[in-house]
Amino acid sequence: MELPPEPAQHAIGNRTYIVADVEPLDVDGIRTVQVGLAIWFLVFLGLLPFWSALADADRTWWLWSCLAGCGLGLFGLEYCRRRKAARSAGRPHRS
Repeated sequence: MELPPEPAQHAIGNRTYIVADVEPLDVDGIRTVQVGLAIWFLVFLGLLPFWSALADADRTWWLWSCLAGCGLGLFGLEYCRRRKAARSAGRPHRS
């Protein structure tokens, strides 16, 4: 029976760090951005019925913050989709 290789050890100063051989996760970020976008949109919809109360308390910026989060989420979603397409085609992604 063959044992797995020992993890690498790095000594930095008076500490020793053990680094395991682990493949990186293949995470493209699309689902994360979709969840964040959905949360911003749901919070916007949840605050919308309270428009007059927010206006009376000078808190309408809450609604605009939610819309800004949705808009930035859409940009982020498109960025992640393009990045995933470039990575799957084997091209380096350019910002």
